[in-house]
Amino acid sequence: MPTYEYECRDCHHQFELFQNITAKPITRCPKCKKNKLRRLIGKGAGIIFKGSGFYQTDYRSDHYKKQSAADKPAVAASKPAPKEGAKTAGPAKTEKTGAAAKA
Repeated sequence: MPTYEYECRDCHHQFELFQNITAKPITRCPKCKKNKLRRLIGKGAGIIFKGSGFYQTDYRSDHYKKQSAADKPAVAASKPAPKEGAKTAGPAKTEKTGAAAKA
């Protein structure tokens, strides 16, 4: 059931109403009691999946999953192995100057 937005044309009172999609729009303002109410076009709401297991990759096609599984070993094999005795890249050294160097 959607939430509809309403506004009174007389007193400008705005509110939302949780209403069945087949229900007729209400016309009487709950604040001023005049029949000047109109239903507004709302922004809508995004879909929110709550709980564990709702991930973008859960709904991938079987073809995509097969291609992904086939690519994984190829990606691991394409990386060259480090040479023996070779140094690995460490954090970059920075030069300290000024008050920070004395501290």
